[in-house]
Amino acid sequence: MRSVSVVVVTWNGLELTRRCLDSLARQDAGGRDVEVVVVDNGSTDGTVAALRGRADVRVVALGRNTGFAGGVNAGVAASSGDVVVLLNNDAVAEPGFLDRLVAPFDADPGPAGPRLGATTGRVVLSGRFRPALPGEQGLVDHAGRTWARTDDEAGARLLNSTGNEVTRSGNGRDRDWLADAAGPAAAADVFGFNGGSAALARAALEDVGPLDESLFMYYEDTELSWRLRRRGWTVAHVHDAVTVHDHAGSSDAGSAFFRDHNERNRLVVALVHAPATVVARALARSAVRACLGPERRRRAAALATVLRRAPGALRRRRAVDRAARVPRSEVAALLVPDGVRP
Repeated sequence: MRSVSVVVVTWNGLELTRRCLDSLARQDAGGRDVEVVVVDNGSTDGTVAALRGRADVRVVALGRNTGFAGGVNAGVAASSGDVVVLLNNDAVAEPGFLDRLVAPFDADPGPAGPRLGATTGRVVLSGRFRPALPGEQGLVDHAGRTWARTDDEAGARLLNSTGNEVTRSGNGRDRDWLADAAGPAAAADVFGFNGGSAALARAALEDVGPLDESLFMYYEDTELSWRLRRRGWTVAHVHDAVTVHDHAGSSDAGSAFFRDHNERNRLVVALVHAPATVVARALARSAVRACLGPERRRRAAALATVLRRAPGALRRRRAVDRAARVPRSEVAALLVPDGVRP
């Protein structure tokens, strides 16, 4: 039975983190040895002092904001479990989450069969939703429908993720974003893991390397999923391992910061990993966006940043190719159509 390290990264999110840790404390880990490591990215809200009073966690205080990737890497380095569980600090683990998420690693056949690199849970959005009225703001699903939050208990429960997928224009996104949470179980095989609710084999991390800290935030899980796939590791969705997520509870998904990093990192990850046709499509789409619309200056600046980083990204592309066990074309077969939302 595998030992487990749970890594929770936080930045100025004390109350959210406390709620997350309380949900972990209530978990039945199926008899496994479990340690919980909280990595604080330079919080100024008293997080470090407050959490060091808890006997059920170990706090790693970095003193500065290293982003999600830097925080996870510090947590992995400070932990010792055979399996590393990543849980967003603005998520609550439902009963049975930990045991179910980690259980597939106990059955993994190892070198004699498919190598399980990661499992990814079912993430449900907190609250309830209804179809938005014309002109009303809300969350937009992959089919272009807008959903607004509601206090009505009869409202729909919606999914945040059943893992990550990549479209044929290089766009990384949550599979089943805003799908009915009461719907049928998603397929177990999925391109990549959602970094807010996942378990990674330490052996896989040692094989492919840590999260890419140059990305800081957003697309780190998609980028690592590409590397796992290229090295022959698989990713599995576990339907019954459930967390409830306050979407953007610890970051603002509508902010300029989010949009800038999301656009930049989407292109950088495509340059490193995607087939040439996907890279060309992604760059062309970004170039058009940089010339049109109210955010054209911001998008142009993001595109310029990507072009400056292109030589380094192409060097990494060659390094990934040299280390790969699986052809890029085979992994690219997992890419999905874009639909109406790129």
